[in-house]
Amino acid sequence: MAYQEKTTTTYGSRLSNSLKGIVFGLIAFVVGTVLLFWNEGNFVKTKRALTEAEGAVVSVASVDTRAPELEGKLIHAAAKANTADVLSDSAFGVSENAIALAREVEYYQWVEESKTETRDKMGGGQEKITTYTYKKKWCSDPEDSLEFHDPAYQGKNWTWLRFDEQTQYADTVTFGAYVLPDFFVESITGAESAQVQPTAEQTATWTATIAKNPHAPAADNADDEETVPPAQWVHTDGSTVYFGLEPATPAIGDVRVTFSKVPPKEVSLIGRVQGDTFVKYVAKNGRTVSRLEVGMVSAEEMFAHAQSENCIFTWLFRLLGVVLVCGGLRGIFGILEALAKVIPPLGTIVGAGITLVSLVLGGAWSLLWIAIAWLTYRPLVGIPLLVVAVGGLIWLKGKGRKAAAPTA
Repeated sequence: MAYQEKTTTTYGSRLSNSLKGIVFGLIAFVVGTVLLFWNEGNFVKTKRALTEAEGAVVSVASVDTRAPELEGKLIHAAAKANTADVLSDSAFGVSENAIALAREVEYYQWVEESKTETRDKMGGGQEKITTYTYKKKWCSDPEDSLEFHDPAYQGKNWTWLRFDEQTQYADTVTFGAYVLPDFFVESITGAESAQVQPTAEQTATWTATIAKNPHAPAADNADDEETVPPAQWVHTDGSTVYFGLEPATPAIGDVRVTFSKVPPKEVSLIGRVQGDTFVKYVAKNGRTVSRLEVGMVSAEEMFAHAQSENCIFTWLFRLLGVVLVCGGLRGIFGILEALAKVIPPLGTIVGAGITLVSLVLGGAWSLLWIAIAWLTYRPLVGIPLLVVAVGGLIWLKGKGRKAAAPTA
């Protein structure tokens, strides 16, 4: 059942919050502007480093033996990433010949979600109604239910046991006659299920710990027909150990521990040879280049993937920068909306106008700084962007003059 909390903010408090919004708006505006400029430079520098590396890379047909002539060179090669190491987790009876072994822990918990609605009141005040709802779900960490807003759900969460998540990596992973450095080992993907086989002694220890939990049923009693046999508290199924009564119908407090491994597999890499291992290639502009992908992938494909990722990340940061700039302007001008909220309909109209101006001005400002960045790094691209950005600012200024001009 939903739980609601209602709070009222006075007109004076709203004005005070709007003044604080100006400060945070300025910070967001400045951070967004800096991010936009940095992001374009980062894109160009990364692109140039990748292009330089692609021109310098040497494709090697086999790395079964070390070739002295490859020392110091950037190479592309494909071979099996192999290891003789056995990774284990003795508590759960896991032992695998693998490059990586991961333990994932999940807890079945109550989770609080909220939704807030605001209502403006005559005189500038504001009423907020926050609705809290609760649902059960698997979480990576136990939820602190003591912080829940609904008293009926406070203290409802608990767990049978707690475990730490962890990932182990093989100490030595070979790549033909070479040894892979840690940054390559940790980038190998393609996890598979790892088998768990806890011992009877370990299962008994877990069961005894659960039996001491205040939420556990009473100890075995011949007169108690509802007593649950201790062995049913721990369930092992393939890669998972489940702590609870019914894995098919989880209950609050249940814990699920799942193991996965990355077995030896074919990989392709781009790296600079240094002795019997690899290091990252350092481009002339100081950027480093190295890459590993699972499977037999050509150098051309790997560089194409890297360039594509560079574009994707650049667009994501562009979007973030624009949002910060526009949001910052909205916060700076928000005081005008707060002043107009003394009459709610008027405040709504002013707020809509401020939002529109913030979007147009923020978009133009963002284009301006993207253009300035491109003027710094690539003038031929920056000049057209600068023209568009300046045009947007002039258009916005013209619209403002028309709106301010008296009607006949």
